[in-house]
Amino acid sequence: MRYLSFLLVALVVAAGCKTVKKVSAVQQAFTQKDTMPRIIISEVPKVDSEAIVKNIMSKVMKKKIDFSTFNAKLKVDYEGGENSMPTVTAYVSIKKDSIVYVKITHPIAGLLFEVIVNKDSVFTFDIKHKIKQKRAIAYLQEVAKIPFDFGTLQDVLVGNPIFLDSNVVSYKSSVNQLLVLMVGDVFKHSVTLNNTDFRILHSKLDDVDFNRNRTCDITFENYQQDNEYQFAAYRRITIAEKSITDITLEFKEHSFNDPLKYAFTPPKNFKLK
Repeated sequence: MRYLSFLLVALVVAAGCKTVKKVSAVQQAFTQKDTMPRIIISEVPKVDSEAIVKNIMSKVMKKKIDFSTFNAKLKVDYEGGENSMPTVTAYVSIKKDSIVYVKITHPIAGLLFEVIVNKDSVFTFDIKHKIKQKRAIAYLQEVAKIPFDFGTLQDVLVGNPIFLDSNVVSYKSSVNQLLVLMVGDVFKHSVTLNNTDFRILHSKLDDVDFNRNRTCDITFENYQQDNEYQFAAYRRITIAEKSITDITLEFKEHSFNDPLKYAFTPPKNFKLK
C-alpha cells in the first residue's frame, strides 16, 4: 500500500494543529535552528490590542468556504528520496460532514486505489491486488503524523484555514503582507497573509518539541475565484524531519455544491487484509 500511504500524506499533511496553549519564550522557540530555512523575526511585537487580533482572525475566518459538496481533480507529485513516487492523479468527491471519496490513478497503470473516508473509518481498496482494508480514522493521523479529525480532513481538501484560531501570540504588518504567529501544544505556527484580502500565502509549522525537530512549510498559490470564494489551486509542501519530502498538489478541476462526481460503490469480492 506504498502509493496509497504517500498520497494520504500529501492530501492531509497541510492540516495544522490545535493552538491551545501560549508559551513564554516565543522568539527563542521561533528562531531555533532546524533542518529547514526559517523566517527569522528579530523583534516580535507583542499583541497589545485584543481588538486588533480579533479583527485579523475574523477577516481570515470569513474566507472559510461554506459548501455542501465538493469535487476535484488534482495532480499529486511526491518526492522523498527512496520513497518518491511517479505523478498520480487523484479524483475527490466530498459530501460535507459525511463522506470523502478518493480515486487514485496513474497514466499508464490506470486505477490504482479507491478510498472511502467517513467520520469513523478509512476504507482502502487496492484495485490491482484486489485487497481491501478497514482502519479507524486515527490511521490518517498515523500516516500524516498530525492531529486532526474528519472535519479537518475535508476542510484541508477544500482549502479552508482550519489550522488557525484566536490564539495569536504576535503579529507583524507590512505594506503587502501580515505575519501572524501562533504557538500551541504541537507546533509553532507562522502564517503569512495578504494584507488586503487576507488570503493565506504561506504557512510555516515547527515542532514545539525541539528533540523531534519536524518542520512543515506550505505555500498557497494560484487562487481562483469560485463564486464568492477564493480557492488555492496550487499548494507546495515541504516536510523535514530525518529527511526532506516535497509534495505538490495541483488542482486541475474543482467545483462546489454540484452532484458528487467521483462517488463509487465499494468493489466486491476483494480479500480483507
